[in-house]
Amino acid sequence: MISRTIIVIISIIFSMSIKAQHINKNTETKIDSILKLMTLEEKVGQLNQFSSLEIITGPIDNSNSREDYFKRGLVGSLLNVTGVDEVRKIQKYAVEQTRLGIPVLFAFDVIHGYRTIFPIPLAESCSWDLDAMENSARIAAIEATAAGLNWTFAPMVDISRDPRWGRVMEGAGEDPFYASLVAKSRVKGFQGNNLSDNNTLVACAKHFAAYGAIEGGREYNTVDVSKRILHEIHLKPFKAAKEAGVATFMSSFNELDGLPAATNKYLLQETLRDNWNFEGFVVSDWGTFGETVIHGTAHNINDAAIQAINSGSDMDMESMVYLRELAKAVKDKKVDESTIDLSVRRILRIKFAAGLFDDPYKYLDKEREEKLIFSPKHLEASRDMARKSIVLLKNSTNILPLDKKVNKIAVIGFLADSKKDMNGFWSAKGRDNEPTTLLEGIKDAVFKNTEVLYSKAGNINKSTNKEIEDAVKTAKQSDVVVVAVGETKDMSGEGASRAYLNLPGNQLDLLKELKKTGKPIVVVLMNGRPLVIPEIDNTFETIVETWWLGTKAGNAISDVLFGDYNPSGKLTMSFPYAVGQIPVYYNHKNTGRPENSTRFSSKYIDIPNEPLYPFGYGLSYTKFNYSEINLSSNTLKLGNSITAKVTITNTGDFDGEEVVQLYIRDIVASVTRPVKELKGFEKIFLRKGESKEIEFTINSDMLSFFDVNMLYKAEIGDFKLFIGTNSKEVKETDFSLVN
Repeated sequence: MISRTIIVIISIIFSMSIKAQHINKNTETKIDSILKLMTLEEKVGQLNQFSSLEIITGPIDNSNSREDYFKRGLVGSLLNVTGVDEVRKIQKYAVEQTRLGIPVLFAFDVIHGYRTIFPIPLAESCSWDLDAMENSARIAAIEATAAGLNWTFAPMVDISRDPRWGRVMEGAGEDPFYASLVAKSRVKGFQGNNLSDNNTLVACAKHFAAYGAIEGGREYNTVDVSKRILHEIHLKPFKAAKEAGVATFMSSFNELDGLPAATNKYLLQETLRDNWNFEGFVVSDWGTFGETVIHGTAHNINDAAIQAINSGSDMDMESMVYLRELAKAVKDKKVDESTIDLSVRRILRIKFAAGLFDDPYKYLDKEREEKLIFSPKHLEASRDMARKSIVLLKNSTNILPLDKKVNKIAVIGFLADSKKDMNGFWSAKGRDNEPTTLLEGIKDAVFKNTEVLYSKAGNINKSTNKEIEDAVKTAKQSDVVVVAVGETKDMSGEGASRAYLNLPGNQLDLLKELKKTGKPIVVVLMNGRPLVIPEIDNTFETIVETWWLGTKAGNAISDVLFGDYNPSGKLTMSFPYAVGQIPVYYNHKNTGRPENSTRFSSKYIDIPNEPLYPFGYGLSYTKFNYSEINLSSNTLKLGNSITAKVTITNTGDFDGEEVVQLYIRDIVASVTRPVKELKGFEKIFLRKGESKEIEFTINSDMLSFFDVNMLYKAEIGDFKLFIGTNSKEVKETDFSLVN
């Protein structure tokens, strides 16, 4: 056996201060030395990732002994193993008992927090607070690394315009410009400034690519988009993640242009490696190499292994295709060993960057684990992020904010006191008994003489008539009613596509009965995706979208309901008026026959074209007035810039925050362009009566797109510029781009 000492000597020759996305010659020399020591079997082993059998997040094949593979040093990464004690035990064996002593990379789905759970990513995106989202990811990284982890499968940067897809809860909505900024913030939060620090987490941009465009919003389904839509919409956030230094990519389940993403050379080689110069490694999603046989593009798993490695896929998550077939493929001269060497190099490069060769136990500090995980500081940050994520959809009669001195308040709904559902899907190591519920948050917020009544009617499966009657009786005894309705956490997320987006069970019946009481009612939505709620919008005066907010959900919602925090969230995904509209999104094309009053135009005859609530929409307890737009010039020269100024005045009775949004439309171009596209925003705080002038800089780069020849450039011509409170309510002006 070659002792671990050999690897240690190699690893300490040079400084370990490299970052992901930067090839360091000294590190490459060390990797060369390791590769020379490795057998073909050991090289293939580095490309293999197994999951712990305690936590299983996909179909699993346990026909072969995983322990035997591990003892032979044939595991490069482990998924779903957490905690300092467990990680240390396994890492110790890897570096001290296997032939070469190469450390293992420990991965986990840290999506919106590790133990301190933050709002689901879609909710966080509604804060429009990039610094807060970066801090959320930073805290998740601090806690996860304190538990011995090195790698997370986040951020998900898929663009989706179909809320039937359950995984919209993992992303940042429908707009590629905004989602790109969120992607950069989350990558920076996870990875920090240097991956060799013991509190930084290797990030993974997923799912590459266009997974959000699956047909029918059905998980694992087919994708068919044009190359133009692929590059203009779906690839933009991935490129932004790469530019932010993301260390790994994950390929998606779907096919694209007839090829599964995991074996798609155009995506993995031409786009990611050749055009973007990505230097990290690509991991498959769970079992996708083997699934190429089911797709019908590989004859068998041997063929699948050959296609995957030759297309640029580096690590195999749980299909065991590489372990079983790659060595044979090399011997059969179907795969060049240098191709395997390149993938191994990419994986070792990340292990060096994370500092695991320097000290494989650097993440394993029991005192740090006990001190940092679920700390009061992290809990307060979770609460702050949660209240920033809440979107006020309607408050037409100013029921909100509520008075803490109210005599009796009725809290109604199964979800109002369901702790486990507050964490939402992909809640990592968040515990079911730890979140604060809405009921608990309200009890904590009101004055001591206020009586809080509760009825659990509103069960997602279906409440009985007796439960609804009890809820009505409770409501009649109160001065104001807060009713929580929506989805349970397992109704969104992976494998949770829904054909109907209305309230499940008989929650709508519950709401109708409560409305008959004549009491002031606040409808609190708890869900992982936009829902179809036109009847609720037509019937109720006050609607609050709270999503799944995590550990401090109940406190954060109460902060908003009672006015301790003025809601400032804005939707990043449109709420459809009906499922039949989907996909519905703000930056659509105009068509040759846009909607008008005649029969022969692009419209429905039974519902509006517009969504119920558009992208960028969200109310406040105060009012904001926008002045007309003042352009520094109506002519923008190619390569130069102009400015657009607008004055925002808080004309209401509360201090508050506003997200000022800038949109642009290209009137005539070589290819059709959207009716408007987000190009900038600024979140500002204004005291009541205060005014502030906001200035946006517009340059020709902001006007670039993929032209008729798929060249990314700006074209001379006329443009409309919009500034407003959401994508629909805007001020408008014009300018021209000239040579």
